[in-house]
Amino acid sequence: MRPDAFAAVMATGIVSIAAADHGHGRVSAALAVLAVVALPVLMVLAAKSWRRDGWDLREMDTAVGLFTFVAACAVLAARFSDHEAAVWVLGTMAVLGWVSLTPIVVSRMWRLRWGGLRGRAHGAWELVSVATSGLAIVFTALGILFWAIVFWLLALCWYLVMTSLVVGRIGADPAMRRDVPPDHWILMGGLAVSTLAGDHLHHALPPGPFADAVEHVTIGTWVLATLWIVPLLCVGWRRVRAWPAVFPLGMYASATFAMYRETGWRWLDVVSAIAFWIALAVWLLTVLRWRDGFRRSPVVGVPSGPAT
Repeated sequence: MRPDAFAAVMATGIVSIAAADHGHGRVSAALAVLAVVALPVLMVLAAKSWRRDGWDLREMDTAVGLFTFVAACAVLAARFSDHEAAVWVLGTMAVLGWVSLTPIVVSRMWRLRWGGLRGRAHGAWELVSVATSGLAIVFTALGILFWAIVFWLLALCWYLVMTSLVVGRIGADPAMRRDVPPDHWILMGGLAVSTLAGDHLHHALPPGPFADAVEHVTIGTWVLATLWIVPLLCVGWRRVRAWPAVFPLGMYASATFAMYRETGWRWLDVVSAIAFWIALAVWLLTVLRWRDGFRRSPVVGVPSGPAT
């Protein structure tokens, strides 16, 4: 098992939310049950693997990979947002994970400096932004708007930093352009979850200039997420059957549905429905492919060797 195995819970949870958006209650419920069952099972397996394999949090990929746990808890909290107790429990778990991991990532980035980071960056590093946006959704659901705003803005900052590093490496490394790993889909997913967080925040804020600004930024992040789809399809469609691709596709479906509710434009509902069915199909293909066990499964598509 790898530190990023919780990406399976992230993907299953967001496809469940997208299914609920489009009225597929039974599909949504079945996926939600799978995600809820998988989370504690993976927690136990992760604890055993950590002790047996000696995961080193000084390795950037290990620390970033564990942000899938934070994001998984946040996604499940959003799925069960009608149940306040569930949101508090899952949200607390997510916050504790975020507070524990963020200083480690910041410290490692400080030591590596820009040049060292750019030579190692890949799409999975966007998980820091994804998890932070997820916490913004959790805080919004709990009515804690100050921290919701703080985490939403932090998520946007993290996205800008990590995307600059990843794009810089892609530009400098021809191999990254020829063999695009599935985790690059998170470049789109990071913007999609920021869109969803911004939409939730906009509806929770009182009317005024700041709420209008949040709405405008949210529309902008959705547009940019949409623009990412074309290059990702051109270079990465062959490796789409992996959890890092399922989560962004499901998140894009949910974010687009939020835009549909915001604008009332019917075509956005159609786009969201198409994205949902694609995400569900890729989820099924990934489950079938994921039969060799956690250790050999490319959950986030990062190199299997040690990363510094």
